[in-house]
Amino acid sequence: MKKTLLILATLAIAQVSFTQSDSAFDTGEWFKFKISYSGWMKAGEATLKVSDDVIDGKSVYHVVGKGKTTGAIRWFFKVKDRYESYFDKQKLIPYKFVRNIDEGGHTKNLEIEFDQLNNKALINNIKHNKKKVIETVPNVQDMVSTFYYLRNNLDVKTLKIGDEVRTDMFFDEENYGFKIKYLGEEIIKTKFGKIRCLKFRPYVMAGRVFKEEESLTLWVSADKNRIPLRIKADLSVGSLRADLDAFRGLIHQFEVQF
Repeated sequence: MKKTLLILATLAIAQVSFTQSDSAFDTGEWFKFKISYSGWMKAGEATLKVSDDVIDGKSVYHVVGKGKTTGAIRWFFKVKDRYESYFDKQKLIPYKFVRNIDEGGHTKNLEIEFDQLNNKALINNIKHNKKKVIETVPNVQDMVSTFYYLRNNLDVKTLKIGDEVRTDMFFDEENYGFKIKYLGEEIIKTKFGKIRCLKFRPYVMAGRVFKEEESLTLWVSADKNRIPLRIKADLSVGSLRADLDAFRGLIHQFEVQF
């Protein structure tokens, strides 16, 4: 559960979405999620915010994801995480990624610059004052940019139930093949009303944290915004759930069924 709490909320949320002829998001979009453990215990909250920035003269989106533990869990396991991604406004490929986390005393402070032309990741481990270069695949994504890239580039109209979608991601110091399965549509009840959703199952590594590869389930709105509304995870001990609690800056109408 430890490292999973914020990864699921800020990112793992962060690992899926979808396409349409016009963009699903723009500058000013902001999400807030509440996280609960085993269905009742308040565990934390996370936010995602999209701003404008410039990297090496290129106009980019700058997304900041923050997460922290709250409530009773904070007294025995404190988490404070920050993720940042700077990615091209047109190609939606990242040029820079930041991961600065403190999870119960386990800390990391990494800055990664992506040389997309030469397929390399320049890693600056600030905590240990070490630098290295690792080769990547063409147009590799980071774990935050993946979410926004897929919102605009996965055509759900062509998906059939059971289809799997793969993309290439770079996380910390290694290339990672991310894969999700499409499970179809479902209407779920949220604090905003009943929402028609697209349902997915991201594949994860079974073991210490997750019970099995298919322990995650993700719901996103079926409208043009492709909002991440809920994620559930079956853990080795208990379960985790993140729900959208607040939002602003959507560029399309948010469709509530009734």
